[in-house]
Amino acid sequence: MKPFVYVTRKVPDEIYERLADKYNVEMWTEEDKAVPRSILLEKAAKADALLTVISDAVDEVLFSQAGQLKVVANMAVGFDNIDLEAASRHGVSICNTPDVLTDTTADLTFALLLATARRMMEAAEFVKDGEWTSWAPMMLVGTDVHHKKIGIVGMGKIGTAVAKRAAGFDMEILYHNRNRHEVAEEMLGAQYCTFDELLAEADFVVCLAPLNQDTRGLFQREHFQKMKNDAIFINASRGPIINEQALIEALTAGEIAAAGLDVFDKEPINADHPFLTMKNVVALPHIGSASKETRMAMMGTCCDNIEAVFEGRHPKTLVNKDVLQF
Repeated sequence: MKPFVYVTRKVPDEIYERLADKYNVEMWTEEDKAVPRSILLEKAAKADALLTVISDAVDEVLFSQAGQLKVVANMAVGFDNIDLEAASRHGVSICNTPDVLTDTTADLTFALLLATARRMMEAAEFVKDGEWTSWAPMMLVGTDVHHKKIGIVGMGKIGTAVAKRAAGFDMEILYHNRNRHEVAEEMLGAQYCTFDELLAEADFVVCLAPLNQDTRGLFQREHFQKMKNDAIFINASRGPIINEQALIEALTAGEIAAAGLDVFDKEPINADHPFLTMKNVVALPHIGSASKETRMAMMGTCCDNIEAVFEGRHPKTLVNKDVLQF
């Protein structure tokens, strides 16, 4: 029998057909609704492979019921939705989709910074609501981006790509990372600094750190209080890195000027979330990698990894390679 592959979201026909040409494939087809947990567990119990997204919880409960599961291809760079230790105990390969989304996510991150700094969303609504009746010198003024200081927390591939874009705006680049990034320092003039130094000096604080035990809850009220009162905070990484209530309080108290957010603690957020009532917040629905080209490349990488495992080859982007050998 052909291996059974379960796809947890609706994918384009060409991706589905690529998999269906070789395997027995089922797919969740409701585009506006995540696959229910009960159905995910039911399908995983008989699956040889899962193609998942970042909001799917792939944990010990799932692995313990999935006796023939060989690979989980996660359509994301991050894999904080997956219990890696459990996967390795059960002999399941975990694969992600790095590299292909670096520039696209960096584009979105910098666009979010620009939109927040220049109050673009607020200005667009101003026009749509018919409030634009004349021109005024201080109408909807924002803040310059060029020649300002950007502080990047997490200088990985996406952080470095954002730094390249910042260099094009003649920004002074500060960064904080677990390790020094000598290439970024040499090529872009990036300056390494402590977390507290970055918070105190940057005009724009951009969070691009991965979510792990060290970064969960990294930004608390005290950290926003260390930022400049006119500073802008951008998060395009993972929501749980931020204490959202602390950010709401800091924005309300005027301790920072604004925030641009593509990610949230719990996704999707409800329509009554406090962020959505704040004019100095730009909120996006986790679209960092959402270009047609990049999403197709991500899904293609997932297919590559599934095919590699079934053919006995080393997957292209195996995450738990320290445990599983090919």
